[in-house]
Amino acid sequence: MTAIEFIKMSLENSKNWAMGLISDMSDAPLTQPTSAGGNHPLWVLGHITCAESDLLDGFILGQPNRFPELQELFAMGTTPTPDADQYPTMDELMAKFETIRAATLAHLDTLTEADLDKPSHAPEEFGPFFGTVGACFGGMTIHSSFHAGQVADARRAAGRGPLMA
Repeated sequence: MTAIEFIKMSLENSKNWAMGLISDMSDAPLTQPTSAGGNHPLWVLGHITCAESDLLDGFILGQPNRFPELQELFAMGTTPTPDADQYPTMDELMAKFETIRAATLAHLDTLTEADLDKPSHAPEEFGPFFGTVGACFGGMTIHSSFHAGQVADARRAAGRGPLMA
């Protein structure tokens, strides 16, 4: 298996895990994982979408995020709110996620293994984590899995049992 094949497999696995959890919360997308708040499923979906565009469009391609309208609500450092009027719908965000994921996979198809070692356009402060094209894709492979844990906690807060028992 090549590194690019591994990245594609990891992106698919993390997508299936995270989106399965998020889709299961489509009837309660603003459920926060703790009594003290936290990242609800709708915010997680918007954040994953916004972040993947930051990584692909910004850090890898050196272009602006294709979803500037999502930055104020979902960029790193934003705080989720339980106010539904502040957010796009789950369906709108899912469509945007599918758009960026298709672009990510299409771009991977244009790369060679050597391209993964090329420097990224990441800001200097992100260099240790995202300094190469390959490191950016590596970050993508774990990001949605990281946030899937928050959605799993939101599911429990909503009174739902584990999906895999």
